[in-house]
Amino acid sequence: MSGADPRQPQGRDRQTMAVAAIVVLQAIGAIFFVADAIGDLLTDGFGAHIMVECVISFALVAGVIFGARAVRFMLVQARQRNEALAIASGALADLIHQRFATWKLTKGEADVALFALKGCSITQIAELRGTAEGTVRAQLARVYAKAHVTSQAGLVSLFFEDLLDPLPA
Repeated sequence: MSGADPRQPQGRDRQTMAVAAIVVLQAIGAIFFVADAIGDLLTDGFGAHIMVECVISFALVAGVIFGARAVRFMLVQARQRNEALAIASGALADLIHQRFATWKLTKGEADVALFALKGCSITQIAELRGTAEGTVRAQLARVYAKAHVTSQAGLVSLFFEDLLDPLPA
């Protein structure tokens, strides 16, 4: 199945634009049918043809109204999701800095710990920092000791525990 994932921001943007485009086309159609119905009513009087055009015009106008409300709702939801993500990102960054300060990590230990939180391996961290793998291992060992954990997974879980609400009993 191809196409954008609607859970991703780009997919939601495309969905919103598609709905907006359909609403615009419906509005154009509604204007055409309303104008045609008025013109026919003035020249031919009321009849079955005019009645059908009035029903179609009403349906198109209703579609435009509901479509416009849907686009507005989608835009509000997207804004709320973006705000929530910004808050969560800021909260995580604040939590990380607070924990690193509490543990009294050195600059090098903090850098290594941050890469570990991002899921980097010892080899990747060493390459990114331009240091030996042994140095990274030693720094990680000190970070784990200061954090009272024994692994990268344990380090990551400390931050998730603080960010997630406790599950209902």
